[in-house]
Amino acid sequence: MAQILAASPTCQMKLTKPSPIASSKLWSSVMLKQKKQNSSKLRSFKVMALQSDNSTINRVESLLNLDTKPFTDRIIAEYIWIGGSGIDLRSKSRTLEKPVEDPSELPKWNYDGSSTGQAPGEDSEVILYPQAIFRDPFRGGGNILVICDTYTPAGEPIPTNKRARAAEIFSNKKVNEEIPWFGIEQEYTLLQPNVNWPLGWPVGAYPGPQGPYYCGVGAEKSWGRDISDAHYKACLYAGINISGTNGEVMPGQWEFQVGPSVGIEAGDHVWCARYLLERITEQAGVVLTLDPKPIEGDWNGAGCHTNYSTKSMREEGGFDVIKKAILNLSLRHMEHISAYGEGNERRLTGKHETASIDQFSWGVANRGCSIRVGRDTEKKGKGYLEDRRPASNMDPYIVTSLLAETTLLWEPTLEAEALAAQKLSLKV
Repeated sequence: MAQILAASPTCQMKLTKPSPIASSKLWSSVMLKQKKQNSSKLRSFKVMALQSDNSTINRVESLLNLDTKPFTDRIIAEYIWIGGSGIDLRSKSRTLEKPVEDPSELPKWNYDGSSTGQAPGEDSEVILYPQAIFRDPFRGGGNILVICDTYTPAGEPIPTNKRARAAEIFSNKKVNEEIPWFGIEQEYTLLQPNVNWPLGWPVGAYPGPQGPYYCGVGAEKSWGRDISDAHYKACLYAGINISGTNGEVMPGQWEFQVGPSVGIEAGDHVWCARYLLERITEQAGVVLTLDPKPIEGDWNGAGCHTNYSTKSMREEGGFDVIKKAILNLSLRHMEHISAYGEGNERRLTGKHETASIDQFSWGVANRGCSIRVGRDTEKKGKGYLEDRRPASNMDPYIVTSLLAETTLLWEPTLEAEALAAQKLSLKV
């Protein structure tokens, strides 16, 4: 795959061993980055507040870092699910009598769906089905994070449960035999609290034009590196298949990559990685947004490029299989676009390394196309394709399963295929 591929000071508590995330150091770094944008009066207040609350923080920190293992076999499981908007994450904790290794060992649970926009008040119970387990980098020890999907008490997936449909597609024999690999490049933007303006930017004004910020180094080029690095380590600790990270083209914007992952695992890992990022930015007092175009104008948007290959694509003669997949994708372009994230029309304008939302295109090494094929894939005659259309707020369960469905299960008519091949100058 490609390269894969201000909150209340009393809340800023440093987590030390056994947890690997040192949020107080991260918070200090963020504060230093922002100090030019605050008045001296405000800065002195924040420093005084941090100093006066230090003893409180230390006392709470000592409790957070208690090692419970010598005294009990019990662990804490944080059940995580997707809320009613399809992008908001929710979670709550429960005690388990002993450590577990497989989701099948975990009990189902319920929550009030009327409070998350997923059920009416008169019949509000939604059932959580545990699906994937990750280590908890915040609590450490044997404590776990549990990715769940959501069902009615009768056992039917609720409408916002997109994982169930994805699991159905990935369990299809034809799809399963092709061992679909995904590498997902999640871009995101960090915002200053209360003002909804990118981290490091002067409030109400703009930094210099894009150019020096992509993978940039230095106080005048990079804002939020501590958050990115803390997230990177938290993902590794948790067992997420994170493969890299980098600063993005717009300052205050970052990216992490997950994969290559097989089938439904890709969605589980991306959602857990998003959860960790939400928790880390919560601790740092920074706002996370997955909006695909957080700042209008001559600034890059935020995408979630999805690299994809099948067993046939990775074997000899795979380039022909990739071309056939591109044909199928061209014929279902608008169906994919409608499922690739909210607000994507503000990002897919044909500018800033994007294709037009209304027109399907493909090319070798062309980042202005809907589908990009790498030079190395062209040279070797096998490899993968990159779908550059998904927005940063896309649901990875939807995108990965739709790619598999369109390229492995859906068959166009011969006439439609012939017309598409002619239009795209593809010989298959």
